[in-house]
Amino acid sequence: CYRENILKTAKALVEDTKLLVSGAASSQDKLAQAAQSSANTITQLAEVVKLGAASLGSDDPETQVVLINAIKDVAKALSDLIGATKGAASKPADDPSMYQLKGAAKVMVTNVTSLLKTVKAVEDEATRGTRALEATTEYIKQELTVFQSSEVPEKTSSPEESIRMTKGITMATAKAVAAGNSCRQEDVIATANLSRKAVADMLTACKQASYHPDVSDEVRERALRFGTECTLGYLELLEHVLLV
Repeated sequence: CYRENILKTAKALVEDTKLLVSGAASSQDKLAQAAQSSANTITQLAEVVKLGAASLGSDDPETQVVLINAIKDVAKALSDLIGATKGAASKPADDPSMYQLKGAAKVMVTNVTSLLKTVKAVEDEATRGTRALEATTEYIKQELTVFQSSEVPEKTSSPEESIRMTKGITMATAKAVAAGNSCRQEDVIATANLSRKAVADMLTACKQASYHPDVSDEVRERALRFGTECTLGYLELLEHVLLV
C-alpha cells in the first residue's frame, strides 16, 4: 500500500516541478505558490517513504538506508531547483540562469525516477543490490558535477583533513571487492551505502582543502584533477561489481 502512496505523491511532485519551471517566466506570486506547493509535497513524500522504510522491519537496515537516501536526493534536487528558479525569475530565455534551471529540473526528474525505481526494487529481493548500486552511481555522478563546477566552497579545510577522508575510499574499495566476490545482495547494498558516503566525503574534503589560503593555484588544479580521477576510477569499480 505504501508503494501506491509513494507513486501518487511522486507524480504530484513532478507536476509541482513543471509549475516551478514555468513559474520562472511568470509572476512572483505564481512562483511563490509553486515553491510552497512543492515544499508541502516533498514533506508528504518524505513521510510516506519513511513509512515504507519502517515497514521493511529492523532486520534490513541497509535497504532502509537506500530508501532514505533516495528521498534525501529528491529533497536536495528540489532545493537546488527552487534556488535555480529564483535565479532565473524574469530573465530572458537565453540567459545563463535559464540553462542552470533546465539542468536543475533534469536532475530533479532523474532523482524522482531513481526513487521510484528503488521503491519498486525494494519489493524484489533479487534486484535490491543492483538498484542500490545504480542509485549510488547516479548520486556520485551528480556529486562529481558539483565538484567540477566553478563554485567555490563556503569553507576551507586543511590538506590533512582531505588525506583523512581518503581512508573511507580505501575501506569502501575493500568492501566493493568483497561484494563482487560474494555476490550476496546484502553485501552489495552495504557497499552501495558505504560508497556513496565515502566518495561524497572525499570530494567535499578535497575541494575544501584545494581552496585553503595556503594552497597555490597549481596545487589546487592538481588536487581537483586527482579528486576527479579518483571518483571516475571508483565509478569504474562499481560498474564491475554491477556486471559481476
